[in-house]
Amino acid sequence: MQRTVYVKKKKRRTTLKRSILLIITMLTAVLTIFLSLRLYAQITGAPSLTVPKASVFLDNNGKQIGDRFTAERRYWVDLDEISPFLIDAFIATEDKRFYDHNGLDYRRIAGALLKDIKSGSKTEGASTITMQYARNLYLTNEKTWKRKINEALYAYRMEVFYDKETILEGYLNIVYFGHGMYGVEAASKFYFGKSAKDLTLEESAIITAIAKGPSIYSPIENPEKSRERQLVVLSLMEEQGYITERQETRAKNEQIALKTREWADSKRVAPYFLDEVWKEAEKVLTEKGRYPAEGGWTIRTTLDQHHQQTAEEVIEKWMPDSGLQVGFMSIEPETGAVTSLVGGVDYKESPFNRATMAKRQPGSAMKPVLYAAALENGFNPLTFLSTEKTIFTYDDGNAEYEPKNFNGKFADHPISLAQALAISDNIFAVKTLEEIGYKEFGTMADRLGIDAKFPPSPAVALGTSIVTLSDMTNAYNRIASGGTAVEPMTILSITDSEGKLVYEHPKQSKKHVISEQDAFVLTHLMTGMFDPVFNDYTSSTGLSMRQKQTRPYAAKSGTTISDQYLIGFTPSLTAGIWTGYDVGEQLTDEQDKAASKNIWIEFMETAHEGQKPEPFIPPEGVNGVVIDVLTGGIAVEGCSKQRLVYVKEKNMPQKLCTDKTLREKRSSGKNDSKKFDLFPFSFFD
Repeated sequence: MQRTVYVKKKKRRTTLKRSILLIITMLTAVLTIFLSLRLYAQITGAPSLTVPKASVFLDNNGKQIGDRFTAERRYWVDLDEISPFLIDAFIATEDKRFYDHNGLDYRRIAGALLKDIKSGSKTEGASTITMQYARNLYLTNEKTWKRKINEALYAYRMEVFYDKETILEGYLNIVYFGHGMYGVEAASKFYFGKSAKDLTLEESAIITAIAKGPSIYSPIENPEKSRERQLVVLSLMEEQGYITERQETRAKNEQIALKTREWADSKRVAPYFLDEVWKEAEKVLTEKGRYPAEGGWTIRTTLDQHHQQTAEEVIEKWMPDSGLQVGFMSIEPETGAVTSLVGGVDYKESPFNRATMAKRQPGSAMKPVLYAAALENGFNPLTFLSTEKTIFTYDDGNAEYEPKNFNGKFADHPISLAQALAISDNIFAVKTLEEIGYKEFGTMADRLGIDAKFPPSPAVALGTSIVTLSDMTNAYNRIASGGTAVEPMTILSITDSEGKLVYEHPKQSKKHVISEQDAFVLTHLMTGMFDPVFNDYTSSTGLSMRQKQTRPYAAKSGTTISDQYLIGFTPSLTAGIWTGYDVGEQLTDEQDKAASKNIWIEFMETAHEGQKPEPFIPPEGVNGVVIDVLTGGIAVEGCSKQRLVYVKEKNMPQKLCTDKTLREKRSSGKNDSKKFDLFPFSFFD
């Protein structure tokens, strides 16, 4: 009996010892595992949470107009910029114990393991939000034990080094929602046309439902399955106390309005302009020591959506369906801000930007550059030259050049610079170039920002050098700015993904490339193309636009056999247009020839609609005088062709238009190839 008791006690002691040893062994093993995990985490360090982010473009008012992304469209937002409904919906649906575990939910893992063992496959998931975040960042979606173990290891490391808010924010910004959208902000904008912070309860449930399986629960592709999953999400939220039963009922009965059409429309804003913005951004960021491809940039641009929309609409209205192409841009004189830009008829067919990349002959649009140099070298609006048919020799007499005017006719009398620019007389231009010299002309073009070669040929006076529309429009914009060295710009500021200001465009230089007086005199000369008072053997070149003109414009057109240019400005806006064929086909159709002027005048009128007409205000040192166009004398009764012109004080006329010597000089100057100033002395001498 005693032996039996002894044996039983011994067995109990042995069993107890074994149990204690087993427990100690298991605890040691568990502790070893955890210590090993901790050591592993410390040795390997914090895993990088960096993901590609879309860069966002804003217009000049801060409204989004586009984006740029590498492989994934993703707009990173902070947790406090996400609707609380959406955050609660994800936690209730994907990981209800998110705030209680260390990245691994052991109860879910145990349950999933049992089900996997029973089914003989890896069908049951137990991934926490942290594990899903890790999988999306570092792993694939293959269903293997190796992937699941790696997923758990990454999740543990993430929980060691990052707090729950950081992990949750990253997860919500990385989840895929179908249709190329990554993260809740991209999904919200795509499906509902709003930011994630503005999502309602029912919309949040839809977004959360999609994350379960974008191809299955997309409200676009499978509205019924999306609806079923939405109801599950709402039910789980109510069950876990995130919403009340009343909120659940209301959300279930609320109609959902998708706005993916608005997304499709928004992607078509100014694609040529955004290409130029990104080129400038890459240059700026590289100079700042940043890596443009990291993404996440918020780039505030100079685009004025009213100007851009106007440009696109008038181009669509007036461009003939003949294969004719277009380049168009507008700039603010004071700031250099590019407010609109169109590089072709259809970006999808051809992303080649004809406004900034195509080099074509500007024709007579180059004449204001020539006359800017002339004003610095003794010319003034009342400088007269004889403009009969002339053959010019150059290259030490080895070559000849015989310019013709647009209609093949020539004046039979001297005309002034003011009239020559208005009617675009070619003889006057070539004689001016011969008078001032090629060097002065080329230097002026360079000062006005034109990158072109000007060979020593008389033809360059008529715009035979190839240039870009952007350079030419910038040159006119410098004249419009009062002669300052304003540079065109497309970017106002750049901030990084953390909201840090990386770049802000500096204020424009006030340095003068031409004097304020010469800039104004030239500006007023360019208003002449709209004035019929200058009509002579041919008409002023802008009369076809005069009927639509409601305000003063300074402008100049240019025409070659294959190109049409028109550039001009008001005190607050400069616009330039080129039309032509990519392959150099000649312009023969009247619709093709009329397109540039129709587009330009309608754009300028619409862009300024609702604004008071702005006068060009003369600076000190410039005076206005009403003259007789035929003689250049001060206008009095009896001189029918009267016009206000502005000249520098030293060039003020002294004689009346009725003066006999003036009339004689006009009639006798027909064969005189030299320039002459009718009034070379100062009024104040």
